[in-house]
Amino acid sequence: MMPIYAYRCAACGHEGEHMQKMADAPLTDCPACHAAEYKKQLTAAGFQLKGSGWYATDFKGGGASSAKSGDSAAPSCPGGKCACH
Repeated sequence: MMPIYAYRCAACGHEGEHMQKMADAPLTDCPACHAAEYKKQLTAAGFQLKGSGWYATDFKGGGASSAKSGDSAAPSCPGGKCACH
C-alpha cells in the first residue's frame, strides 16, 4: 500500500495529491510553476476498512452490538465470557 500525500506550492498556490512510498524523498518542485516551493501538507489519514471485521458488526452506527441487544456476552466469545463484555 502506498499512501497519498497532499502538496501545496507556496509560490503559486497549486495543490496536488501524489502517491509515494513512505521511503521516497518529498517532492520539492511545483509541477505548475516549477518553483522549489512545493511542500507536503499535514492532512488526516483517509482510509476505509473493508470486510466483516469487528468494526462492521460491533461499532457500526455508534454503539456496541451486544449493548444494543442486551446480551451479556457476544456469541463469538469463547465460552460466552471475555474481557470485552
